[in-house]
Amino acid sequence: MCSRTSPRSRTGRPRSVETDTAILEACRAALVELGWSKLTIGDVATRAGVAKTTLYRRWGNKNELVVDAVAVLFDELELPDLGSLRADIEHVVLQFAALLQRPETRTALMAVVAESTRDEPLRERIRGSIVDRQKRLVLEGRRRAQERGELPADRDPETIDETDDLIFDVVAGAVVHRALVSAEPVDEAWVQRFTALLLGGLGAAAARP
Repeated sequence: MCSRTSPRSRTGRPRSVETDTAILEACRAALVELGWSKLTIGDVATRAGVAKTTLYRRWGNKNELVVDAVAVLFDELELPDLGSLRADIEHVVLQFAALLQRPETRTALMAVVAESTRDEPLRERIRGSIVDRQKRLVLEGRRRAQERGELPADRDPETIDETDDLIFDVVAGAVVHRALVSAEPVDEAWVQRFTALLLGGLGAAAARP
């Protein structure tokens, strides 16, 4: 599993996990209630019961805070070994879809993505704190499938990262579009069809000379 990206590290008194958790929860609640444009560091501090200086010791600005508030939600995603690549994929896709249905996830994710279209540092933080961290699921799923004999061993190490990136893009892109853009249900029937399509593509890619 990839190491988690933490907010700003500073010397001095050790960080309080309880304080961090309270701040991130307050940020998500404020975002759902107020929206991105009205959300302020001061409002989050008040809701969390801490001073604004406490937040600024941890996060440099609102963008950093909101991205980390979203990132910890995606860290909840897990890939239990269910015995087959098909079952593993179906499980994590349904789990991902359920996460996107939570108001705090949906509101926060759409807000930071919209804001990142004109903010390159924010886009980089999203990539590092959310996207790159969750690629661990692809790595783990592919490794298990190879150990079971469902996928062949990697023949070209130079293309491994590119393939993992593509798999992640396909899964994340399809589920986010279905759940948040099209607003269509990501139910078991859709997940089964999607998984069959994905597995067909993986098999074709593995068979290429």
